[in-house]
Amino acid sequence: MRSSRAWAFGLAALAALGGCRTTPPAAPGPPWQMRRPQLQARAHFGLHGRVAVATGAQGFNARLRWVEDGAHAAVALEGPLGAGGLKIDATGDDLEIAMPSGAHLASDAARAELAARLGFDPPLTSLRYWILGVPDPASPADETLDPLQQRLTHLAQDGWRIDYAGYMAVGSEWLPARLTLSRADVRVKLLVDDWQS
Repeated sequence: MRSSRAWAFGLAALAALGGCRTTPPAAPGPPWQMRRPQLQARAHFGLHGRVAVATGAQGFNARLRWVEDGAHAAVALEGPLGAGGLKIDATGDDLEIAMPSGAHLASDAARAELAARLGFDPPLTSLRYWILGVPDPASPADETLDPLQQRLTHLAQDGWRIDYAGYMAVGSEWLPARLTLSRADVRVKLLVDDWQS
């Protein structure tokens, strides 16, 4: 009886040891000095995701579509910003928004309406870089990298802090899947469901 128990215990111990395999370490990513300019120069991309915005005591959730085509960005927010959502077209400093009612606003009127609806003035020019996981090359930034994977974990630029909580494989590149932007009482969480490159 004792020998059969000992034998059974031995088999269980071997099975447990067999399950304790060491996971091989992840291969290091390409050097950041190579990846950063490549991502900053990316002129075409698209994403679908979700965004949660909190500004003081106010907040909302919305679905997000972003298509970058050269200097032109087309952004759609669908959710509680009004029936049909809000569509934003930006080319350089030119901004136009399409309201749920079908009305169109441009320039300063568009910026004022967008800030009123969101609860803050969105840094659209820099945001197109931040969502790719790189700083805006137009201004200084403080970067914190994952030393192995050579990807941003934190970024501070122009009064904003961007925290990167996860990445996803997109072709041969890794792009942000979860990030949080914060400044003063503004907090924006972005979850990317799908990238198109």
